[in-house]
Amino acid sequence: MADKSFLDWPFFEPRHKELALALDEWAGQELKNVDHSDTDGACRDLVTMMGQDGWLRHSGAEGDEVLDVRSLCLIRETLARHDGLADFAFAMQGLGTGAISLFGTDEQKAEWLPKTRSGQAISAFALTEPQSGSDVANSTMTAKADGNGYVLDGRKTWISNGGIADVYTVFARTGEAPGAKGLSAFIVPADTPGLKVEERLEVMAPHPLATLHFDGVKLPGSALLGEAGRGFAIAMSVLDVFRSTVAAAALGFARRALDEALARVTSRHVQGAPLSELQLVQGHIADMAVDVDAAALLIYRAAWTKDSGAPRVTREAAMAKLFATDQAQKVIDTAVQLHGGDGVRHGEAVERLYREIRALRIYEGASDVQRVVIARQTLGAMT
Repeated sequence: MADKSFLDWPFFEPRHKELALALDEWAGQELKNVDHSDTDGACRDLVTMMGQDGWLRHSGAEGDEVLDVRSLCLIRETLARHDGLADFAFAMQGLGTGAISLFGTDEQKAEWLPKTRSGQAISAFALTEPQSGSDVANSTMTAKADGNGYVLDGRKTWISNGGIADVYTVFARTGEAPGAKGLSAFIVPADTPGLKVEERLEVMAPHPLATLHFDGVKLPGSALLGEAGRGFAIAMSVLDVFRSTVAAAALGFARRALDEALARVTSRHVQGAPLSELQLVQGHIADMAVDVDAAALLIYRAAWTKDSGAPRVTREAAMAKLFATDQAQKVIDTAVQLHGGDGVRHGEAVERLYREIRALRIYEGASDVQRVVIARQTLGAMT
């Protein structure tokens, strides 16, 4: 059974513990039989189910509500521990509408958030381009003024929920200034003429991913999110909130790996004694436990800081994502090793975790990008 003692840490309020325990019980019942053979269908079903049962209400903020990062992190950690695709489905509902929650007008929020928070619509965040992944400032997709609206042309790739989303938050160059200051954000319904799914992308841990082609996509002026030329700042603000949640998902994977390892070493006998009695094995378990707790401390420090009113948590979130994703990879690798041959058998929990963790060290800012962010923030604090 996964450790729950961290829920009593001072980062949390009683409501957070209640949320985590209730979701854990729900997930234990409802996520047992997710059909991963049909990834698109499974994602649609998961969004519908989480919407109907109220979990997706945490993915957006309407009216006077604000996004609670601690809740988002707890939800992602819990879902990831039970089923990686469920975590993905929840996460994309939040990331895909994050810009709407943070910067949308009342009309934009009213049009989309009730649908995404109830599971009636699927959302996506379209930022990455074929030639600009982490280098967002050099995005080349254009949004040219056309009367009272805009015409979008270009491609986006590695778009999660690409091909199944009902609405995309899209970033394109409107040209107010060179580089980062010339980007704007738009809400693009999936059925807008000219928006095509050019390619579906297959990866080691199946998720809906696609390359999108925007070919003369006409949008009304009301599709603009926030101010023109503020797209880069909007994207970074959204990632500032959700980057900690990626770390939380990695933590969920790591906790599951530790649970699986504990079950293995206490039940598997070698020379008449459990593996857990070997000091070398005990050393591995100790390292795994330290990495899990250290990651949790970084994650919930970042989340608590943001929820406490900090305008940005760039440094804290980058530290959390870098450490939690990299160390989760190590924890899971150790769990595989402790399982011996069974660790690489298809269908084993640790084999699935081994495939699922790898992408988290890349998306929403690869590990080396996080190192650059942390270094700049640390050096900048000295000036």
